[in-house]
Amino acid sequence: MTARWIALLAALAVLAGCGTPGGDSGDNTKKADEAKKNSAKVDVAKAGNVTLTVWDQEVRGGQAAQVKRLNAAFRAKYPNVKINRVAKSFTNLKTTLKLAVSSNKAPDVVEANQGRPDMGQMVKGGLLKPLDAYADAYGWKDRWSKTLLDLNRFSADGKTFGAGNLYGVSQQGEIVGVFYNRDMVSSPPKTFGEFEQMLAKFKAEGKVPIAFGNLDKFGGIHEFQTIQNQFANKEDVRDFVFARGGDGFDTIENRNAAAKLQEWADRGYFTPDFNGVGYDPAWQRFAKGKGPFTIAGTWITNDAVSTLGDKLGFFLMPGREEGAKPTSLGGESLPWAITSKSKHADVAGAYIDFLTNADAARVQVETDNLPAMKTDAQPTTPVGKEIFAAWKQLNETDGLTPYMDYATPTFYDDFSGAVQRLMGDKLTPNAFTKSVQQDYAQFTDKL
Repeated sequence: MTARWIALLAALAVLAGCGTPGGDSGDNTKKADEAKKNSAKVDVAKAGNVTLTVWDQEVRGGQAAQVKRLNAAFRAKYPNVKINRVAKSFTNLKTTLKLAVSSNKAPDVVEANQGRPDMGQMVKGGLLKPLDAYADAYGWKDRWSKTLLDLNRFSADGKTFGAGNLYGVSQQGEIVGVFYNRDMVSSPPKTFGEFEQMLAKFKAEGKVPIAFGNLDKFGGIHEFQTIQNQFANKEDVRDFVFARGGDGFDTIENRNAAAKLQEWADRGYFTPDFNGVGYDPAWQRFAKGKGPFTIAGTWITNDAVSTLGDKLGFFLMPGREEGAKPTSLGGESLPWAITSKSKHADVAGAYIDFLTNADAARVQVETDNLPAMKTDAQPTTPVGKEIFAAWKQLNETDGLTPYMDYATPTFYDDFSGAVQRLMGDKLTPNAFTKSVQQDYAQFTDKL
C-alpha cells in the first residue's frame, strides 16, 4: 500500500531490535478490554473544540487527492474540529511511527502498517486502541469482508495475527498486478508462459520489458510473490505469513519461484541496475511510455493515468494453464488506527468512520483508487474498469495472498534483503529459501 507493501533505513533495524514498550500479555488484555468499554459513538458537533493530530502516508496522486477532499469535507461538517495532518512517505512513516506513538505527544490517528513488524509490535506494546466497539457502533463489519478485517486483527498480546481485536480499518483495496501500455501490448497474455514469451520478444527488440526499481527493497517482494503465486499453493503462502504451521519456506515450490525470478533478472527482463534504481523512478519511466510492462500495486493508478491516459492497461498475472483461477498478491492499504494515548479517541473514531463510509468510497473511485469498502460506485476509465473486475474476481475466488513481510517483526528487512541478494546473484535459489526459513524460524520457534 500500501503502497505498501519501501525500504527501511538502518535506524528502523535499531527500532525493531529494541522492541516496543508495554506491559505483559495479561496487562495488555486488561487494558484492551477497558479501552473497548470506554469507547462510544459520539456527536462530533457537540464535542467542543478538538484538534486531531493525524499521521498518514497518503502522498501519491490519487491517495493525496482523496484524503484532502475528505479532510475538507469533515472540517466543513464539523468546524469545531481541527485536523493537524502530518503527511509522510511510507519510508518516513515506517521509520518514525513507533517512537511517535510511544511518546507523550502521540498523534491521535495514524496509519499503522499491517503485520507483525509494525501493527503487531505496537499492539504488543499497548500503543494502539482496539476499535471493536466503534466497529459495532458504526456497522463496520458490514462495510468490509471478514478477510480484510482479519488483516487488521491481533490478539491483545500481539502474538496472534489475523484474529482477536480489531486495531484498524483500511480505505483502499490493493492488487499487485501487471500494468501495460496498450500501444505496445495488443492484448494481455493468457498464460504465464505466454507472458514470458512477450518478455523475451521485447528484450530482443531492445526494449526493457519490465520497469522495476529495487533500491527501496520492497519492490522485490512484489516481483517475487507475483512469480511465487504461479508455483506455490496460496494456502501454503497464507499459513506461512500467519504462522499457522505448514511446510515453511524452504520448499521446492519456492525454490522454483526463486529460480524463475533470478532467471528473469539474468536475462535482462528488468530495468538495468535495478537494485540501484528507486521504485518510483522506475514505474514513472513506464508511465511515460518507455516500456511495455511494470509489476506494481494499484496505488500507482492515478499517477500513471495522468501520463498514459487510456493507453494504460492492467491484468492479473495469468496462471501456468489457460483458464486457471488467478492468484494475486494484495489486500488493503495501511489501516487507520487510534493511538492509546489519544485524548480524543471517540472523535477519532468518528473521523475514521467518515474516511471509510459510502461517500468516502465514492471519492475513492473518483480519484482512481480501489475502495476496500463495499460500494456501488464504478470507475469510468478503461484501466479502472479492469482493476475493479480483477478485484471482484479475486474476492469471489478467494485469490488474494498477503504480503510476505507481515510474517515476523523483522521480516521486512529479512525478506526484502534476501530477495535483493537473490536478484543480484548473491544467493542461489537454494540458499535463498534456506536463509529465509532460518530468519523466519528465529521468530516462530518462540511462539
